[in-house]
Amino acid sequence: MQFDLLLRGGRVIDPASGLDALCDVAIADGKIAAIEAGIPADRAARVVDATGSMVTPGLIDLHSHVYWGGTSLGVDADRLAAKSGTTTFVDAGSAGAGNFLGFRRHVMERSKARILAYVNISFAGIFGFSKNVMVGECSDLRLCEPREVVGCVAEHRDVVVGVKVRAGKHASGASGIAPVDLAIEAADKVCLPLMAHIDEPPPGRSEVLPRLRKGDILTHCYRPFPNAPVFASGAVRPDMHLARERGVIFDIGHGMGSFDFEVARAMLKEGLAPDVISSDVHLFSIDGPAFDMLVCMSKMMALGMPLIDVLRASTERPAHAIARPDLGRLTIGGSADIAVLGERAGPASFYDSTGAELVAERELMSHGIVVGGLWWPNEAKDEVRAYAPGGRQTHADIARRHFGRCNC
Repeated sequence: MQFDLLLRGGRVIDPASGLDALCDVAIADGKIAAIEAGIPADRAARVVDATGSMVTPGLIDLHSHVYWGGTSLGVDADRLAAKSGTTTFVDAGSAGAGNFLGFRRHVMERSKARILAYVNISFAGIFGFSKNVMVGECSDLRLCEPREVVGCVAEHRDVVVGVKVRAGKHASGASGIAPVDLAIEAADKVCLPLMAHIDEPPPGRSEVLPRLRKGDILTHCYRPFPNAPVFASGAVRPDMHLARERGVIFDIGHGMGSFDFEVARAMLKEGLAPDVISSDVHLFSIDGPAFDMLVCMSKMMALGMPLIDVLRASTERPAHAIARPDLGRLTIGGSADIAVLGERAGPASFYDSTGAELVAERELMSHGIVVGGLWWPNEAKDEVRAYAPGGRQTHADIARRHFGRCNC
């Protein structure tokens, strides 16, 4: 059999199957045709030398904002894909029922990278998010209409993976817990999970968490004070343990203001590693502190999370969270969505949403991705990121300049 593409000599790591070995991956007609050692190079039309690299399932960013051009917070998924190792972006509620068709026609269907989405309980989606305008989409309950969400899902179920709600002082204003209850009503009706964002109270974490069901996603699970999941003593709050026990999925959702190293350390110490690692990349986080999936994954490795667990939380587990078992794994006959990753020696200084520094001995980087069987090299792989203050953007300065503190 002749192949279209051969990824040769890499360390193939697939957490879903337990595979971790030096071998080759052959691709034909957009599908994985063989995973074995010693496949002759002359059997492939194109050969990519993956020696010294990791060949993994394409990364899945469970929380991103990629309604680029249609919302002010959106970023271009295709500009981010190859350099971040990400083949699937899951948009976290940028669009609501009122503008979902535009998102699909003008962004999803034109993107080389795969885009799936949570539909926002707010009819208008996240519509007021910029330097000078910050209006929470759930602050007016007239926009939170479950019947519109149900209709949207019926029309776009092939690309909709759940319902999104943003609750808190910034996202829902005086609406309190009501948007969460309405979103759960909609999610239950369409038999899909809910992704819940919590920023500053009200509502408090203690109001939102008990409402979340098995398979629902708590994003920003390592967020800083207020609404942090840990006490001042560093002990994890009991409601977080109860949520994990009943099957609520913990997602990092780093973003601009939603990731705290000290909270992460406390959670990891008590065995509450994240189920999913995601970037929450958007207008104010793409140039720091989140940047992309690989930066977020590198931070978790620096905090002590093993490489295999980091890869699992970026491939197999997000695929399970969105009920897409065809993604996040390397399977003969399966879609050829693949990342070719490397490691760059440190030290590298990373920063969280509070401005705290974490020095890492290594960081992940991308050589390129395979999407639909086609090799897509990372043309910016030699780019040196400016993580430290004084680089491309300083996240603390952005937060102060725009609205005191970004909780997104």
